[in-house]
Amino acid sequence: MRAQFILSEIGIGLRRNLSMTISVVLVTFVCLTFLGAAALLQAQIDKMKDDWYDKVEVSVFLCPSNSAAPTCAAGEVTPEQREDILAALDAPEVGQYVQEIYEESKEEAFAAFQRQFGDQFWASAATADDMNSSLRIKLTDPEQYQVVADVVSGRPGVESVEDQRRLFDNLFLVLDRATWAAAGLAAIMLLAAVLLITTTIRLSALSRRRETGIMRLVGASTLFIQLPFMLEGAIAATLGAALAIGGLWLGVEYLVTDWLGQSVTWIPYVGTSDVLAIAPLLVVVAFVLAAISSLVTLSRYTKV
Repeated sequence: MRAQFILSEIGIGLRRNLSMTISVVLVTFVCLTFLGAAALLQAQIDKMKDDWYDKVEVSVFLCPSNSAAPTCAAGEVTPEQREDILAALDAPEVGQYVQEIYEESKEEAFAAFQRQFGDQFWASAATADDMNSSLRIKLTDPEQYQVVADVVSGRPGVESVEDQRRLFDNLFLVLDRATWAAAGLAAIMLLAAVLLITTTIRLSALSRRRETGIMRLVGASTLFIQLPFMLEGAIAATLGAALAIGGLWLGVEYLVTDWLGQSVTWIPYVGTSDVLAIAPLLVVVAFVLAAISSLVTLSRYTKV
């Protein structure tokens, strides 16, 4: 009987404030979509870091014949200078961070240049002598780039030292800022959702103030009186969470997996399993929204 009464009260409340309930569902949907998107973007960044940082190489560009760098004043790198650089990289304090060293000649660099830019009109003027021979150093720990760079930088025969990780860090910085922007928008929308749920519960409580007063006079407990209103807010918030989860799942499945995954295959993408992993978080946030709104509103508007 009590369960049937509570369910009927919930139905009455939702029907009386249908427009407000729909507003709560939509605002919750939008704010949890932003929150979920921020979580997925962070998961995407973590996947890319795990995959790309393992492939990071330090590139040591050796002096060509026409370099203006101070370390190349003697001209093109000599075999003795090359051996000195390799010996420095093989020293115990540095060698522990070096997994493998690939030596690339000017001819190999020119062939790679032609493969990448051969269809450009300006590339036809380049020759193998314009290229740098180089050392590609794969690290056991990409975090130790600076240790390796300090050893070879400034040595005779070394024109420059570049770390591929620095290129990735600029990209990840942009993505991290996008994550924070999405999280900030989600926080603003969460506040709007709390205010809307609070207003919905307040309107529902005011429209049934006479009924709640009679229930209190006949001895109904506070929880029994407030429970229908609490459940109304929880149902609306949960519907918004379900829509957000569904929207994120569809977006990842069709935009990320089917479209981006087929177009740009060298990036590891988040999948629908990641959406399912954050789904409980979104549902919990929806319940917390409803709980905060209920606590703020019911203690005042269900009094006689």
